[in-house]
Amino acid sequence: MDGPLFDIVDPQRRELVRLAAAAAATLVAGSAAAQTSSSISAPSRSAASFGPTRQVDAGVLNIGYVEVGPASGAPVLLLHGWPYDIHAFTEVAPLLAAKGYRVIIPHLRGHGSTVFRSASTPRNAQQAALATDGIALMDALGIQKAIVAGFDWGARTANIMAAQWPQRCKALVSVSGYLIGSQAGNARPLPPGVELQWWYQFYFATERGKAGYAANTNAFNRLIWQLASPQWKFDEATFERTAASFVNPDHVAIVIHNYRWRLGLAEGESRYDDLEARLAMGPPVTIPSITMEGDANGAPHPDPAGYRAKFTGPYGHRLLTGGIGHNLPQEAPAAFAQAILDVEKLAE
Repeated sequence: MDGPLFDIVDPQRRELVRLAAAAAATLVAGSAAAQTSSSISAPSRSAASFGPTRQVDAGVLNIGYVEVGPASGAPVLLLHGWPYDIHAFTEVAPLLAAKGYRVIIPHLRGHGSTVFRSASTPRNAQQAALATDGIALMDALGIQKAIVAGFDWGARTANIMAAQWPQRCKALVSVSGYLIGSQAGNARPLPPGVELQWWYQFYFATERGKAGYAANTNAFNRLIWQLASPQWKFDEATFERTAASFVNPDHVAIVIHNYRWRLGLAEGESRYDDLEARLAMGPPVTIPSITMEGDANGAPHPDPAGYRAKFTGPYGHRLLTGGIGHNLPQEAPAAFAQAILDVEKLAE
């Protein structure tokens, strides 16, 4: 979850990871039918999953991703968070594909079939590394410019891409707004009630927490889903479909490093020092942007009034009512897809 705190891999292991992700996927059925309205209707709740993932070498990773929609369409990059995966967008993607978009949804490092290309690469999950992954994926797929959108870790990644590579990002949709942070900023203490919301971050700072997460990954992540989206009535099949993405050789290392790095308890890589220094200054997002929030988000998240000034281009904010929690794209897919349609209009 996110908030304002701001080897050559063994072939058999890689194949096991790929098969685990593919086993959780079936073809999207009947979801790419053409629509003529400029707005998006609520999708069928039976729309469930994707077809098999594709793989591409991109930077230090071999990234697993799904692609939906015409190859000639305007690209949209959808980025998930933790503890979620590409299936947060199973109902968003066909809605956008039906409007002619080329929708790209990658597994973040440490998730699904995304694996490191070398055993010697640090299992690093600092914010700059994740954002650089997004640009590397665009380069690998020959995408010069895309709409970027996401939630949780994915929103922070999209924020950084938009702020640091605006020439590569046409527009931004970000759940919970502006999430770019720094280790120095994260060192400042928060009121006790807010600190309590970050209990898992402090748990992960300990070796007991690392061992506990490794031993109880699915139970832990199911609890986070329940706390972050208290009114979302997901079923066991929905959770298990995503849980297949936690069966990744680097999943625990990536999750633990992400939260320890935030608190200054783990080192990053020197290659990202210059980028992190720029991010620590809180750079503005100058491209057209829409931020979103659910009225029942149980995860730590900033007040929209506090980040409004960070968006200096065409901008809109949307509060979704009706019990929408942290996993906004999966809980309110039509509204999320509509925001992508609308932010492109802001870019015109």
